[in-house]
Amino acid sequence: MRITISGGTGFIGRRLLKALLADGHTLHVLSRHAGANMPNNVRLSVWNAAKSDPPADSLEEADAIIHLAGEPVAQRWNAQVKQRVRDSRVAGTRNLVGALAKLSRMPKVLICASAVGYYGSRGDEMLDESSPPGNDFLAELCQAWEKEAAAAESLGLRVALIRTGIVLDSRGGALAKMLPPFKLGLGGPIAGGRHWMSWIHAQDLVALYQFALDRPVRGAFNGTAPYPERNADFSRALGTALHRPAFLPTPKFALNIMFGEMAEVVLASQRVLPKAAESAGFRFRFPQLQPALADLFK
Repeated sequence: MRITISGGTGFIGRRLLKALLADGHTLHVLSRHAGANMPNNVRLSVWNAAKSDPPADSLEEADAIIHLAGEPVAQRWNAQVKQRVRDSRVAGTRNLVGALAKLSRMPKVLICASAVGYYGSRGDEMLDESSPPGNDFLAELCQAWEKEAAAAESLGLRVALIRTGIVLDSRGGALAKMLPPFKLGLGGPIAGGRHWMSWIHAQDLVALYQFALDRPVRGAFNGTAPYPERNADFSRALGTALHRPAFLPTPKFALNIMFGEMAEVVLASQRVLPKAAESAGFRFRFPQLQPALADLFK
């Protein structure tokens, strides 16, 4: 299959790229970085998602589009950062679908990233794909983002949306940022540790994208493992996996100093279940946290 991937040089994109190449697919990567290091058999085109349509030749021969591109959310927020985060996803997806509408030969499927931020912070409430959205900045962003992707349905494409949780990979993402204090024995629960963390092993997230690519599924899928954990339990499990104590708490004011408004995302309580994926037949290799962490640090 000929697949075009936006954001193929990012944290998830690199892992997915490797898996799709191993499956024998032909890949065309869209990236903001012209000098990105790609395998010899992968074509690269430069695309600033928020400002322009992707190059037409990156879409013309594609059988499938996987859209991952977006400004990182995990940074200290201000008005300018929030606008960049929004534009890169909402305007970027609009530009992509607009470019697809101009094609004489249409791809079969669009798989678009989204996030569990869609649900907002909901305490102990169990959330699945049928749950209503939240009303904070990230929830409203995800709704607008998904709406732009869903517009591709009117072009005849099958559209799947992957609402991703906290991706566990020791080499990047949220977990890599947690590791330094935990390795020093300075890790522990955050702001009391009662908020829920919806996580997924990076290998399972890649497999979920492959599943959405290969199966005739559509709509939203929560990219989270079946067993979310409270932050305190997550911290203990991480300490155990690293053979370190994990009891030193991080107070909320410290997060506010580090992240500003974005601290509310870190503290959001989201007990998200992957009902749609499991109902469609997807099976997680790492449904529970301790074996997932053991695999990452083996």
